[in-house]
Amino acid sequence: MATAALPAVPAGFTGRDEDLARLLPVLDPSAESDLPVVICAVSGLGGVGKTSLALYAAHRAVREGWFPGGTMFVDFRGYDDDPVTADQALLALLDGLGVRGPDLPQTPPAQYSLYRTLLAERHDPILLLLDNASDPAQLTPLVPGTDRHRVLITSRGRLTELPARLIDLDILRPEAAADLMDKSLRLSDDRDDRATHEPAAVAELTALCGHHPLALQIAVGMLRKRRYRSIGSLADELRDTADRTDALGLRPILDSAYGQLPEDQARLLRLLSLAPTAEVGTDAVAALAGLAAGQAPALLEALASSHLVTPVPKGGSLRWRLHDLVRAYGAGVAASSPDLVTEGEAARGRMLKFYRWWAQDADAALRKKSERPGPEHFTDRAEALAWLDVERAGLVASVRWSKDDLYADDAVRLTLHLMEYNLNWRRDCAEWLAISRPACAAAHRIGDRVAEARILNSLGFALRELGQTAEAMDAHAHARTLYRTTDDPHGEASAWNNIGLTLGDLGRVDEAIDALVHARDLHHASGHRNGEAAAFLNLGTALRDAGRSTEAIDAYSRARDLHHAVDDPAGEAMTWSCLGSALWEVGRSDEAVQAHTTALRMFREFGDWESAGWQLVALARMREAANDPAEARAHYLRAADVFTQGNAPVEAAQVRAAADALT
Repeated sequence: MATAALPAVPAGFTGRDEDLARLLPVLDPSAESDLPVVICAVSGLGGVGKTSLALYAAHRAVREGWFPGGTMFVDFRGYDDDPVTADQALLALLDGLGVRGPDLPQTPPAQYSLYRTLLAERHDPILLLLDNASDPAQLTPLVPGTDRHRVLITSRGRLTELPARLIDLDILRPEAAADLMDKSLRLSDDRDDRATHEPAAVAELTALCGHHPLALQIAVGMLRKRRYRSIGSLADELRDTADRTDALGLRPILDSAYGQLPEDQARLLRLLSLAPTAEVGTDAVAALAGLAAGQAPALLEALASSHLVTPVPKGGSLRWRLHDLVRAYGAGVAASSPDLVTEGEAARGRMLKFYRWWAQDADAALRKKSERPGPEHFTDRAEALAWLDVERAGLVASVRWSKDDLYADDAVRLTLHLMEYNLNWRRDCAEWLAISRPACAAAHRIGDRVAEARILNSLGFALRELGQTAEAMDAHAHARTLYRTTDDPHGEASAWNNIGLTLGDLGRVDEAIDALVHARDLHHASGHRNGEAAAFLNLGTALRDAGRSTEAIDAYSRARDLHHAVDDPAGEAMTWSCLGSALWEVGRSDEAVQAHTTALRMFREFGDWESAGWQLVALARMREAANDPAEARAHYLRAADVFTQGNAPVEAAQVRAAADALT
């Protein structure tokens, strides 16, 4: 039996080096194995390149001389309406072994007996490539009874029932997808160098194809037909098309996969397609689908076995990712009838409420107080921050549902619970603009003036941090007016506080001090000690800017004591830091060192590594000023490590350079 029994490897095969590194050692007949028969099963989403990988590996094995007994290939057409049965495949395999005509036994039992005998008698290894199987029943009767031979199987589902090495094939990496597109274009016309000249368009087009090999090959076919048009023009068309899965030839595959799912799995798949992001945690999936927490994992694992979702370990938990094109397909199904639209709306509402309540508990943990009765989901800040970090993309994306009145109220509440995390812990002001603007519009639309004012005030803070001071002043002034109309003196004081900060940025220091004094007095009158502490802290900075250092130290000290009294370690740590700088400026160096050391300890305790790094920088500069370069260098190097831990590589590089300058 010759190697011609193997089909050719499809053109443009690329990007599977890691998968081949796992597959080829299993195929090698000289490798030792504890299994009676060595089977390798490659599984993955339809069109992801399973057959291409298997054929490439098989041809490579033949070139290495591993299978002198030959190769045999059977396409089981497992997902067609009329798949090949084991009995039918057996006839093809016997024919490959030279048994045909009068030599062929008349009954299936006799045929199987002869097949097993022939394989047992063959001492030279044979490779059986059993392609596109859907059911272990198609395969089990055909597995040889000896470990001399090798069996390579491809299937869309994970064939966990077989004693096989399982290899899950995923989409291509972006660079491999771009390489496939370039190679495939050049194969048909060696002068077609469009991919070289349009790298940005190639990146977009491959992303629109979901880096899926079959979709990429179909896109290449489109490009071949339009030889004198740009790659970007096709990307533009696909971006605007109503159904990319149809345009890229994947709809029949996805229709087949979806149609074979039990109803509970099909329902979960289409609801997952409506989640705010392609990757979702198990608890969020349960909320989306209205399932008990224990029901979701089994359904998700079943979908993963069909390669319709991908399990992704992250942060000590398991998350579930939907391929972009599967997600687009599922969303199309969810919009295909009024009943399914209603089902989807209810699912999104459940998920948004889940995010809202969990974010509220996380917010309470960050602030060390609870805003509602009942058990919290987080025992401490570290747990709350870990959850917020993992769910961050989904939380941000779900806030954008606020544009729909059906979800506006929950999206606005969610936004308010993300304020402390985003602005004070992660300090991502650009992200906050993306969150707060639609949420502010939703609050205005539903007539929630208190929420609108709070979000406007925070929006102004983010704008000021980004250097957009004029827009920040407008936002704070508008928030102040809204707070007045709602008779909220604490909110009005908060707006005055931010107005004072913005005036300070504009260099209007005396006006800033007046505004911050007014904020402090309003907070004090309303009994809001947290707000009063924040106003004292900011007033201290304004007084320093005005050259009134003694008054600034007094304001910082009052702020520190108030933050401590209300159990606000983040505010207390920041105040210790500012106090240390002010003390250093007036020559009280021992007290300054103590203040920065205290701030360093507190920032470390609750995981604010970047702020901790800056305390070490301050201490290093103090040691430099005291003519102690060795100790200064040690502080700089410690700061570099802390910045690295806090994912601040630029700052880490800067302080390492400062340390090197002292050697």
